Amino acid sequence: MNILNVIKVAILSLGRNKMRSFLTMLGIIIGVAAVIAMLAVGQGAKSAIQTQIQSLGTNMIIVFPSAVSQGGVSTGAGTSIKLTPEDAAAIANECPSVEYVSPVIHTSAQTIYKNMNWRTEIQAGNTNYFQIRNWTLQSGNFFNENDIKSDANVCLLGQTVVQNLFGTSVNPVGQLIRINNLPFKVIGVLNAKGQTAMGNDQDDIIIAPFTTVQTKMLGWTWVNVILASAQSSAAINDAEQQITEVLRSRHHLQTWEPNDFTVRTQTDIATAAESTSRVLTILLASIASVSLIVGGIGIMNIMLVSVTERTREIGIRMSIGARGKDILYQFLIEAIMLSLLGGLIGVLLGITASDLISSIAKWTTLISPESIILSFGFSGAVGVFFGFYPARKAAMLNPIDALRYE
Repeated sequence: MNILNVIKVAILSLGRNKMRSFLTMLGIIIGVAAVIAMLAVGQGAKSAIQTQIQSLGTNMIIVFPSAVSQGGVSTGAGTSIKLTPEDAAAIANECPSVEYVSPVIHTSAQTIYKNMNWRTEIQAGNTNYFQIRNWTLQSGNFFNENDIKSDANVCLLGQTVVQNLFGTSVNPVGQLIRINNLPFKVIGVLNAKGQTAMGNDQDDIIIAPFTTVQTKMLGWTWVNVILASAQSSAAINDAEQQITEVLRSRHHLQTWEPNDFTVRTQTDIATAAESTSRVLTILLASIASVSLIVGGIGIMNIMLVSVTERTREIGIRMSIGARGKDILYQFLIEAIMLSLLGGLIGVLLGITASDLISSIAKWTTLISPESIILSFGFSGAVGVFFGFYPARKAAMLNPIDALRYE
C-alpha cells in the first residue's frame, strides 16, 4: 500500500470521530502548551536576571575585606578594615587588565529637604564609579576630580530619593539637602535602574565623593569595598589574578597565609544566578512534561479502543491483500497525526499563554525556537511510543478471527 494512501485512510478514520479525536489530542495540546509556557517563564527569568546583573556594572570585579576573628569568634565577612584608597590606586596603576577602579564606602543616612525626609543608602566613590556601575544621568552632571580632591559637599540622587524628597514639582539639581545634618548640593539626577535580582531598589541611593564621606561624615581611613572593571569580559580572570597578586604584596602576606580580602567577579554572580534559574526552568518543564505523558497514555487507550472497534475492518483489509505492516503503518500514522496535530495546536496555545502570563502577571517571558522544536518533537515521539503497541496489536490480528468478530 502506498504511504500516501495510508495517510489518506488515517485522516478519514480520524475524521469519522472528530470529537473523540479532539479529546484524545487534548492531553497533548495541554502538555505542549504547558511545556512552552513554563520554558518561556524560565527563560524569561534567566534573561531578566542577566539584565539585572548587567545593570550592576560592566565586567565588574568586587574586592571586599575578609572576616575578622576576635577572641576566636569570627565577626563575619567584610568586617576587616584592611582595604584603603591606596589599595585602589595600586590596582589602577599595576593591573593592566583593569580599566576602571574606585574605592567605595557605603553607609546609610537620614536625608532632609525642607519638611521632607528620607532614609537612604549612601554610596561614595571616585569618578570611575559611574563607569563601573553603568550609571547614566537624567539631568545635571557627575562630580569631577576637583570635587574628589577638595572633599566637596556634592551628590547625585537616585530616582527613589528624588520622588520621596522632591516629588514631581521641584527640579532637584542645584538644591541643597542635608545628609546627617551635613549640607550637600545636588548636582545630578541618575536614570532609573530598577530592582536587583534580590529585590533591592537600586534607585534608592545617593552617590557622593568618597573623600567627603570618608573625612566629613565618618572619619574613616579605610573603605568598605573596592570596585573594578576589567578591560573586557575575556580579561576578567586575568584582572582577578592581578588584583589578588597586588593586594597580597601590599598587605605583606606570606605564601602560606590566606588572603585577608575576597575577590568576586560578575561572572561568579551570573553563574550562581543562572544556575538557580536553570534548576527552576528544568523543574517547571519537568512538571509540564507530565501532561505530555498523560496525553500519550490517552492516545494509546483510544487507539486500543479503535483497534477493537475496527477489528472486522482490519480483517476485510487483510483479506483483500493488506499486509501486516500496512495495518501497522495505518494505526501508527493515526497515532502520530493525533500527537502532531495536538502538538501544533499546543504550540499556538503555549505562545498565547506565554503572552498572557507576561501581560497579566507582569512576568518576563521569552519563547525560544528551541523550546518550540523540543515540545513539538516530543509530542511526535509520544505518538510513536504510545501508538506503536495498539498498531502492532492490530497488525498481529488473525484475518479469519477478525472477519468473524462482531
